[in-house]
Amino acid sequence: MKTKWYFINSGPCSPSYNMALDEALLDLHSRGEIPPVIRFYEWNPATLSVGYFQRAEKEIDFDKLKAQKIGFVRRPTGGRAVLHEHELTYSVIVTEQYPDMPATVTEAYRVLSEGLLLGFQNLGLNAYFSVPDSEEKLLDLKKPKSAVCFDAPSWYELVVEGKKVAGSAQTRQKGVILQHGAILLDLDEDKLLSVFKFPSEEAKEKMRTKLPEKAVAINRIADRRITIEECVVAFKKGFEDALNIELIPYELTDSQKDFVKELEKTKYLTDEWNFRK
Repeated sequence: MKTKWYFINSGPCSPSYNMALDEALLDLHSRGEIPPVIRFYEWNPATLSVGYFQRAEKEIDFDKLKAQKIGFVRRPTGGRAVLHEHELTYSVIVTEQYPDMPATVTEAYRVLSEGLLLGFQNLGLNAYFSVPDSEEKLLDLKKPKSAVCFDAPSWYELVVEGKKVAGSAQTRQKGVILQHGAILLDLDEDKLLSVFKFPSEEAKEKMRTKLPEKAVAINRIADRRITIEECVVAFKKGFEDALNIELIPYELTDSQKDFVKELEKTKYLTDEWNFRK
């Protein structure tokens, strides 16, 4: 018998709602009201999300965000800034006590990301995990060089056709793991670079030349156009096979929806949260 997890495909949602729903699911799971969950979602409008520890004012050009009508939200997870536009975002919510779930962040990340690995393979792409192979790379991990999320290798980097494609971040609260990340279909480098503050034009150009080595969108490497719908099917099956689970479509109850809205209003829509650093 496969363990049953809930599956939610939210489609395009606002930045504040996306983060509120992820946190609400973590909370509901911690209270035993729902089993583990895998959720897929998109962003409307295109949104820049920053990591929990990032200093937004220092690194982000908010005038450029406003001018391009790009949304903004702070995530409950670490990591750096990500532009969410042409992508499928996933989140996994599961207790730390789940059978065979490794205790360390690194190992748990590898287990949960196995679903992504199989998802990419289901799309016909050559995907594998790369592990840091030198002292220098290990040091790099401890001292990230820039604000742009895709500009750093990390443990068990998910590599597809030789490039990094899915940036993931994790938090643990109330005994529950929340891991979420972006599956990039297309990437607008100009838009991404336009919203960061750089010390000089040289620094910006340097980042521009490095981006294609670091982050690659699926549609740059696939031999055909891949849609969000295809990704949903491929990655849903990937997670089911990797975790040996059955995903059951789930609709939130009215009281659960109210809980999400309240969390959104009191936290993810507030300046206190979004500009706290």
